[in-house]
Amino acid sequence: MKFVDEAIIQVWAGNGGDGCLSFRREKYIARGGPNGGDGGDGGSVYLQADQSLNTMVDYRYKRRHQAGSGRSGRGKNMTGASGADLFLKVPVGTTVLDEDTGEVLGDLSRDGEMLLVARGGFHGLGNTRFKSSANRSPRQTTEGSEGEQRTLKLELQVLADVGLLGLPNAGKSTLIRAISAARPKVADYPFTTLIPNLGVVSVQAHRSFVVADSPGLIENASEGAGLGIHFLRHLTRNRLLLHLVDVAPADGADPADCASTIVNELARFSPALAGRERWLVLNKTDLLDETRLRDCRAAIVERLQWQGPCYEICALSGAGTGQLCADIMTQLETWQEREQADPETAVLERAQRELIQTQARERIAELQRRQGQAGRNNDDTAENGEGVEVKYVP
Repeated sequence: MKFVDEAIIQVWAGNGGDGCLSFRREKYIARGGPNGGDGGDGGSVYLQADQSLNTMVDYRYKRRHQAGSGRSGRGKNMTGASGADLFLKVPVGTTVLDEDTGEVLGDLSRDGEMLLVARGGFHGLGNTRFKSSANRSPRQTTEGSEGEQRTLKLELQVLADVGLLGLPNAGKSTLIRAISAARPKVADYPFTTLIPNLGVVSVQAHRSFVVADSPGLIENASEGAGLGIHFLRHLTRNRLLLHLVDVAPADGADPADCASTIVNELARFSPALAGRERWLVLNKTDLLDETRLRDCRAAIVERLQWQGPCYEICALSGAGTGQLCADIMTQLETWQEREQADPETAVLERAQRELIQTQARERIAELQRRQGQAGRNNDDTAENGEGVEVKYVP
């Protein structure tokens, strides 16, 4: 199945039914009075999180969704039937935005959670509603109101406690295979990971966390090189980031330069995300002897001015991964206990996460605008008969 993490849809709530103008007409009963019933309410549109879904591919093919409208009232004080509500299922982790205003309408992060995105129209009133001692044969009715119409942008951000960062072939997929049951593709060429992969890491009974493997970054990814920065949106929910560095790159690159590249691209994508708790993980340590590994670690720490935790592992053999996972679990539990004990800490965490998501959304929108402008300029140049230069980023 194609992985789709963004979709734009249009939703229409149902209109309310009109009120009825009617008078009672029965044999031997003169001036029976008004008996026009009310119309029915229009159906509303809801989004519902469903953990069985993992992409939004269905919304790429059907973009317009409409709830049922209410029926008009009838005589004998009969109320019109209400329109059926429409429930649209989306993956857990979906953020809902109003495409026209940019307002964040909600965040569906729990299975079964629902969000009202378009309210149905209110029913019209029949003439029975207007009778009084002074107006015994009212001819007033009201029409049902129109339902809300909205253009929604749905953004899927995978739910994971830990996110993996690194250049292509840094060993992210190998690590997630080593510590969980996930089986992402692993090969000796760049960009084998094209979509985010999730794995559940079980440290002990009833102690586990979720780790997300995202496609690799390269230099100038924030400008659209490689797979770009589109998938970095999935790291905005992560509580902890693991920065994987290949200490023995196959192309002979300097590991310190590789590590610096990731930090720079992360900061350009979202300064708030760059300031997130991040651990340095040196991978493929089995390819270096102790002296070269020590020198490599010192060079990376000096280049990044690193002061946080630093681990040395071999994802292929699993060496060092057990201690890494145990420390991650302990740290996550510590944060959870702190947020439960202090509600203000939990509020600050949510605010920080919203800031990261806002910066990420703005950066992706900016990149899309620049790419669209570049595409239009290329089209204009081609139409004018001028040469078009095509650059391939390795």
